[in-house]
Amino acid sequence: MAGERKYIIILTDGASGHPTPQLDGKTSLEAAQKPNIDYLARNGICGWTKNVPEGMHPGSDVAILSVLGCDPKKYYTGRAPLEAASMGIELSPTDVAYRCNLVRIENEAMADYSAGHISTEEARKVIEKLNQHLASDEIRFYPGVGYRHIMVWRNGTEEPLCTPPHDITGKPIKEYFPKGPGSEKLIELMERSREILEGHPKTNMIWLWGQGKRPTLPCFEGIFGVKGGVISAVDLIRGIGVLMGLKVIEVPGITGYLDTNYRGKAEYAIRFLEEEGDFVFIHIEAPDEAGHQKDAKAKVKAIEDIDQHIVDPILEWIKEKDINARILLLPDHPTPVDIGTHTAEPVPYVLYSSTLKVKGEEEFSERALEYLKPYTLDEGHRLISILFGKVCSDCSSCTMENRCTLKQQG
Repeated sequence: MAGERKYIIILTDGASGHPTPQLDGKTSLEAAQKPNIDYLARNGICGWTKNVPEGMHPGSDVAILSVLGCDPKKYYTGRAPLEAASMGIELSPTDVAYRCNLVRIENEAMADYSAGHISTEEARKVIEKLNQHLASDEIRFYPGVGYRHIMVWRNGTEEPLCTPPHDITGKPIKEYFPKGPGSEKLIELMERSREILEGHPKTNMIWLWGQGKRPTLPCFEGIFGVKGGVISAVDLIRGIGVLMGLKVIEVPGITGYLDTNYRGKAEYAIRFLEEEGDFVFIHIEAPDEAGHQKDAKAKVKAIEDIDQHIVDPILEWIKEKDINARILLLPDHPTPVDIGTHTAEPVPYVLYSSTLKVKGEEEFSERALEYLKPYTLDEGHRLISILFGKVCSDCSSCTMENRCTLKQQG
């Protein structure tokens, strides 16, 4: 029975990457001391999955839809409407939501896509000021978390080609301004924001991107038969949860950054599994943020913090309470420190069951699992079916001898 088993996905955002001279030729996963994650690998099934379909932008919006079982080619409409759902912003069928980053421009180049990781309180005042000067019957700004906010364009267009600001750090901004039908309106708003924010110590411009209309996502409980929750500081992931009928679990002190409350995420996940539901999705943004900053040591530290403060207490709980549990741990996409942005490459995963003995791998890292790459699951949205013991429509895509062991015993 589903109610007798607990299911956990630990999403280490952007944790995979490339070997780097900063770490003597190792990746961050290789360099990190992560005994608990390696325990999962030694006692679980490892492999590779491609969460970003060919031709789609390698954002967390696309990749995490895949991880939660939604084919992005079918369900993806844009990043901003997913975040809007988390923020309780009602979108009409003709509304277009845009992500609105508070950024810092220096010498006409993108100096900081996060405005020095501006605080939520300070950013809220900035959004209020933008509404005072730029809001109209068409345009409205909504405050989010940190540097991440939303602009809604009533009866707007989603046609402009927009570039994520974290992809152009250090590059001339005018080369990456929105292009195509409707772009003139966006550029006007971005340029006017510079006048409004002139003199602010952290942000001096808004950057608009990630647009789309409200999507319709499938009900998670309807598909997998379990009541679930989602833990994340990031509105994008919370919004996906809302649209799929997952409970957004509020955890104090989570920031979406390197200083997040890691242990709190584990504690609240355990409490939810004990008292309310059978599935929890734990998202940790910190490795991705370190990757964008090209800071390999910070990325290693983030992975080690996940291992010590999230994976360790969850494993202890499973062992002490003799919980029948399955854990799927993986990144959504790589964020290599050598390039500082996302790639669409496959990512490694480990699937662990507390009730099955499996001879796994020595460690969870790209090099240790390289030999499994030829068997990559090309449609990442199928991986969750293995976690839940569901037979996917094309079992051959699961690959590898014994790859379906968990499904057969589901």
